[in-house]
Amino acid sequence: MKFICKKSILQEAISTTQKAVTGKSAMPILQGLLIEASNGQITIIGSDIDLSIETTIEANVIESGRIVVDARLFGDIVRKLPNNEIELSSITENSIEIICEKTKFNLLHMNADDFPTLPTIDENNIFSIEQKLLKNMIKGTIFAIAQDESRPILTGVLFEIKDKKINLVALDGYRLALRSENIDSDSDIRAVIPGKTLNEVVKILEDEGDVNITFTTNHILITLGGTKIISRLLEGEFIKYTAIIPEEYNLKITVDRSEILSCIERASLVAKEGNTNLIKFDIKDEYMILTSNSQLGNVREELNINLQGQPLEIAFNAKYMIDLLKIMEGDQVFMEFSSSVSPCIVKSNETNNSTYLVLPVRLLNS
Repeated sequence: MKFICKKSILQEAISTTQKAVTGKSAMPILQGLLIEASNGQITIIGSDIDLSIETTIEANVIESGRIVVDARLFGDIVRKLPNNEIELSSITENSIEIICEKTKFNLLHMNADDFPTLPTIDENNIFSIEQKLLKNMIKGTIFAIAQDESRPILTGVLFEIKDKKINLVALDGYRLALRSENIDSDSDIRAVIPGKTLNEVVKILEDEGDVNITFTTNHILITLGGTKIISRLLEGEFIKYTAIIPEEYNLKITVDRSEILSCIERASLVAKEGNTNLIKFDIKDEYMILTSNSQLGNVREELNINLQGQPLEIAFNAKYMIDLLKIMEGDQVFMEFSSSVSPCIVKSNETNNSTYLVLPVRLLNS
């Protein structure tokens, strides 16, 4: 194998495919990147079996071939080479030479035949979505996935297309995040994508252009430009989220998003020192009092609101409120309550595309 490629192009391809290499696999081959050179192109693949990322770049291929190189070491070498053309060539059966200007590396490589083959995916059933839109939808939901593995299905995001709408849903048993957008597709899809996959997808998505998505029974294929991301889907039945979201409420407040976020963040400074991260809302006619107490002290915040309904006292884990208020769009939010032990629904008053639900913490006197 022998090829010549610009450093910047090769470095970006390595950076993209490295995202699939976790370094935790018991198979040493999966700590490497597969590099294939042929027909004026280089294809680089990183994989941990569950997630694989493949990217193809243009290069001057003098001799075709396939090798696997250690992902971390190869990435570090290319990143630190001068910003010029890099020549990579096989010099023995198990070693390569990397030359850039006056720098020369000799590296051992692994056998490409030992690298697992990627799943074959029929790309006929494709739908497209704007990269920026998908990126915003993922960011608006992924924070609410479960972090523990006790219910694996909840460590992913539900990807649902029906009635010309695309819905992304995440929930962890304490909160729920739902983002919906209209889409020009007659597809009917319901699949759960691992959160780990979407965390890497967000880093690759750009603000311009479309991304193509294909689903099979067990996998999702995301294609953008010369890059393909293939991930297994999570198995199991996702919770029927529509049954969890209350349709009616007894109390609704309108409040400035940045103001309530600042109040909760300040109040949580004291709450963090306790075990519960507890913030109490005392909702009155025209204002809301936020309080927090711990062994280190207490804090009181007062906030102007627009109230429809009866006064209420309710408490929440501050972190859950901060997470959703940070990623919401718009200057004002609606908060809907039914009782001190019922979920709170939070929506933006400017965009009708997101719904967030947070379970309260039960107070001793409720």
